[in-house]
Amino acid sequence: MFEYEMTLAGTVNTDTQDIARGLRLRDVDFLRALVGQYQYRLVRYFIYLLGKRDPVDDLVQETWLRVLERGRSYDGRSRFEPWLFTIARNLAIDHMRKKRMSSIDVDESLEQELEALTPVSNAPSPFEQAARTEDAQRLAHSLQMLEPIYREALVLRFQEDLSLQEMAAVIGASVSTVSSRIYRGLAALRAQLDGGAHAN
Repeated sequence: MFEYEMTLAGTVNTDTQDIARGLRLRDVDFLRALVGQYQYRLVRYFIYLLGKRDPVDDLVQETWLRVLERGRSYDGRSRFEPWLFTIARNLAIDHMRKKRMSSIDVDESLEQELEALTPVSNAPSPFEQAARTEDAQRLAHSLQMLEPIYREALVLRFQEDLSLQEMAAVIGASVSTVSSRIYRGLAALRAQLDGGAHAN
């Protein structure tokens, strides 16, 4: 029988080979623990991505069904999170197309014209500053005002802690496009937060 490590909190050992083995064997206890560990992150991702709560429960459930169906394709050679968020993102895009919402599936060639990147400062970003303070609610509201492609980039980078390369794999874009979206998203978020501060 497959053995995996559980922490006291009931979460799964995040060793990628263990996760790959658990998915391959469809171990029920393992899958239950995996859902428990990542459920909140998926819910948060969908809410930020779609800007509303209504379809989120169905999309999360569909994500876990896809994980179960495609579990054998996860080989454990890279982190689990990008693989999981790729599945979630594809479901979100399908949902947006059906509902004719603003899409996050943007033609990369359109963005390449906007990629004169300015280096991002080493100082904490407005996202990080607000998330550490009582301004978290204001941050959530300001994020909802951003275009979906920038909102997604900021959430994947700063909340889900994905690397630029992992983000590029999830989004299906180049690293330079991902960097551009982060930079532009931070600039737009700073403008939103500054505007909100002046309004109060």
